[in-house]
Amino acid sequence: MERISKENYYLDIAQTVASRSTCLRKMYGACIVKNDVIVSTGYCGAPRGRENCCDIGHCLREKMEIPRGERYELCRAVHSEANAIIAAPREHMLGATMYQACIETKTGDIATDIDSCQMCKKMIINAGIEKVIYRVTGKKYRVATVSDWVTDDDSLGKIGY
Repeated sequence: MERISKENYYLDIAQTVASRSTCLRKMYGACIVKNDVIVSTGYCGAPRGRENCCDIGHCLREKMEIPRGERYELCRAVHSEANAIIAAPREHMLGATMYQACIETKTGDIATDIDSCQMCKKMIINAGIEKVIYRVTGKKYRVATVSDWVTDDDSLGKIGY
């Protein structure tokens, strides 16, 4: 019997968390782990008490045909990374790893091209998380070192400053 790797174990948990997502575009899930202990989880969904896109039956960004990666301020949802960070004390996030998985809403397949948006990257940096592991397939994943996001700040070039 071959045991599942720790990375895929936690990615499976993030993928299960993603199944709670209420987004009509993509279902994201995040799991923060430190010292082999789950610190918190988070999925995409409207702030507590507000209606979710799946409840109202439409996505404003989709209705307006806004491309992926743009105009997140119009999105009803709090991203999975942000929800996981909100649910965890900072001292438990320092040096931790965030695992992230995404399910294509329309097909139920694993999304293979995921990344954190600039707003979530900034929160991950400030939370003190050390690396993010993104699920690419059922067994493959990609590792992002958060310190690289600090030294290779791509947010400056995109805005034109």
